[in-house]
Amino acid sequence: MTGEFPARYWEALESGAVRCKLCPNECLISPGKTGVCRVRTVRNGKLVSLAYGKVTSVALDPVEKKPLYHFEPGSLLLSVGTFGCNFSCEFCQNYLISQGNPGWEEISPEELVEITLQQKKRYANVVGIAYTYNEPTIWFEYVLEASRLAKRAGLANVLVTNGYISPEPLEELLPLVDAMNIDVKAWRNEFYRKLVHGKLEPVLATVERAVRSCHVELTHLVIPGENDDEADMRELSSWVSKLDPTIPLHLSRYFPHNRMTLPPTPVSVLEKLYRVARENLYYVYVGNVWRSEFSNTLCPDCGAVLLERGPLELEVSHLTEDKKCPKCGRPADVVGRIHLGRW
Repeated sequence: MTGEFPARYWEALESGAVRCKLCPNECLISPGKTGVCRVRTVRNGKLVSLAYGKVTSVALDPVEKKPLYHFEPGSLLLSVGTFGCNFSCEFCQNYLISQGNPGWEEISPEELVEITLQQKKRYANVVGIAYTYNEPTIWFEYVLEASRLAKRAGLANVLVTNGYISPEPLEELLPLVDAMNIDVKAWRNEFYRKLVHGKLEPVLATVERAVRSCHVELTHLVIPGENDDEADMRELSSWVSKLDPTIPLHLSRYFPHNRMTLPPTPVSVLEKLYRVARENLYYVYVGNVWRSEFSNTLCPDCGAVLLERGPLELEVSHLTEDKKCPKCGRPADVVGRIHLGRW
């Protein structure tokens, strides 16, 4: 089951090499070599995946940790990932699995779904599977099959992704996806070119397509001196608002990781960008800095506190039974049930 699994989305070339079409990198891969993601290679003139069924990380996480604040608040997701990534971010927070050579265990899609169902028997607020930790779209064949099986079992599928996927595979995957957190790392292509080693435009295209198909929240890791410009945040939040002003935006505090050694983002910078983004968006949060004003969900109309969160999970809901603001009656922009109770 693991090992070299037939890959999707490629074309053979006369030279014996293969052009991978899964993501915008469109790597030209020669026999025995791999693409940028390190998990797709050529065998006997065909593209294969080296990651199918290889799980490097699996854990039961609060949905708020993804972060998803408006999808099944208070629920739990079985989070799973493999290795590799189609970016090579200088500041990668999970570089040991995205760019390193971690150990792995074999878990088939069928076993993954069964593990999730067993967890659901133990904890009633388990709602599905999150494909996360590394970039899930490079694990396309595995995620596709696991998502199909999860859907049949009544489970939700969540992608925590950099959004760097080609349109055709995205269209195949989207009908199986219930929610996505998409990482928009900057508003300038120069940032992507210099620090991510990719391009911005395909990420924005993924966001634009995904919001028409499933619940979407966005994350933006703020790095001092690199993507913390107020004008850029105003443009980014304005663009998101034109798609839908109820899309939650999570501004996350940077800490030194991988090859980047800049000091952590000052909280004052995050506060500034939070205020700028709130000019255009109803829901803005700040991650890696726990303060209630950065974590709670407020009613866009009257400012009442709707959902109170601790550092990583939902603690109190003030919503009415039909998910409305208790003060002004505005419907909350929340998908699914509110799950309360410890696990």
